[in-house]
Amino acid sequence: MSYTALYRKFRPQEFEDVRGQEHIVTTLKNQIKADRVGHAYLFCGTRGTGKTTIAKIFAKAVNCEHPADGSPCGNCPSCKAIAAGSSMNVIEIDAASNNGVDNIRDIREEVAYSPTEGKYKVYIIDEVHMLSMGAFNALLKTLEEPPSYVIFILATTEAQKIPVTILSRCQRYDFRRITIETISGRLTELMEQEQVQVEPKAIRYIAKTADGSMRDALSLLDQCIAFYLGQSLTYDHVLEVLGAVDTEVFSVMLRKIIQKDITGAVLQLEELIVQGREPGQFVTDFTWYLRNLLLLQSSDNMEDVLDISGENLALLKEEADLVETIQLMRYIRVFSELSNQIRFAAQKRVLIEIALIKLCKPEMERDYDSLVLRIAQLEKKLEEGVFSGYPDKQAGSPSSAHKEVNAANSDTAKTKQSKPELPRAVLEDLQMVADNWRSIVEELSGGLKNYLKRARPAITESGQILLVLEDEVAEAFVNTEEHQQELKAAMAGKTGKEIPVKIVLNETSRPFEESCLDLEQVINMEITIEDQEET
Repeated sequence: MSYTALYRKFRPQEFEDVRGQEHIVTTLKNQIKADRVGHAYLFCGTRGTGKTTIAKIFAKAVNCEHPADGSPCGNCPSCKAIAAGSSMNVIEIDAASNNGVDNIRDIREEVAYSPTEGKYKVYIIDEVHMLSMGAFNALLKTLEEPPSYVIFILATTEAQKIPVTILSRCQRYDFRRITIETISGRLTELMEQEQVQVEPKAIRYIAKTADGSMRDALSLLDQCIAFYLGQSLTYDHVLEVLGAVDTEVFSVMLRKIIQKDITGAVLQLEELIVQGREPGQFVTDFTWYLRNLLLLQSSDNMEDVLDISGENLALLKEEADLVETIQLMRYIRVFSELSNQIRFAAQKRVLIEIALIKLCKPEMERDYDSLVLRIAQLEKKLEEGVFSGYPDKQAGSPSSAHKEVNAANSDTAKTKQSKPELPRAVLEDLQMVADNWRSIVEELSGGLKNYLKRARPAITESGQILLVLEDEVAEAFVNTEEHQQELKAAMAGKTGKEIPVKIVLNETSRPFEESCLDLEQVINMEITIEDQEET
């Protein structure tokens, strides 16, 4: 016999087997017991929450020969025929593939015939929001005044797309997302029946990943069991199969971001990619991790809300003290925007790297949160005496601190004396830089050379060379103090002058600002001749 997937094998056959939708089950059972069954129902809710399952149980219950407390007996011929899918009284229609007017007209013709056995003919229309407007109009009259033996059950994940005229003729039931505890309990119960050993921690992670869907949870569990067939399913096994990341990795990543360690954060991401972790899943889980930190900071009574173990909660409390609330809110915003962009992106890793650089360098952004964070960082530096030249207050006694400052100032003065000041560059010097731009770039170190090969040089009105870069990663890399000094030294070697340089990111659709003059246009002929000489 062929294998049956877990979500099909353990699909509830009675109301008592349904988990997480007690408010709907109780209402439907009371209607059946009181013989107050309606003619049209609308089941709304996310995928895998039991809409079609409850619709089939309801169809069995209204046609059952021996119902018990409003629930079908499951043993009469009618219940068995509906469970096997051979009953003529239950008609399932997929509106995604049968959404035309002709399909609905067929239904209007069929409802004229009473059921050959049983009390009701039940039409279950799944994904009803996919019907065309003409099909909705064709359904409207039948839905408003159907025969007494016809029940319509419309199921949808997007109730907002259904016309109001249809909504007003149906009893609406909203299916809730199933809680992690409910899903975990159901999975544990089913694994005992299947005699499969699964760690409770692995069960809870699958339940959390399912995002409120019992069907998704069973499908994920089925996938994990198949990968480690015959073995005990552990938490690490589940992470490996689903391409997920352990929470300890999030802790390491967050600390590198707080320390503004761009290299460390990118290397940590590279390690995850090499291990085969799914980039999109990392973004989702890290956003959830930041959310937990924010909740811990917001209130002292959030332990019950957070669905994490005791050891992870202690670690979260420690890290919640390392980062400001406004920083966390900015981190969550950046990664929330990233989760929307990464879904259909071809280069997911590049987008994540850009997001990590943004988190480490708030000066790259110009929104309100980043501005507040930059001001806070400046205030902190002022309090620590970074700009006044004084060391940290805890570094030693005041007298030793003054000695260190004087020594540092003396060393700085000696450095200035030993390094001759270069004369200021004029327009001819800037043109000389443009003439030798390619040779200057070739003298630079590897990463800097690669980014500046794509740079667009221009002259500003104030007599600067403006390098316009087209992506944020390049701008962040070139704009560091170390790389700017390397570039200035290379240009000074060609001209003997101090060349002022400004590196900016092109944030408009225009290649240059209106106040800038393109060097390649100014000396286009000279560049062409040099290219011919090189070739």
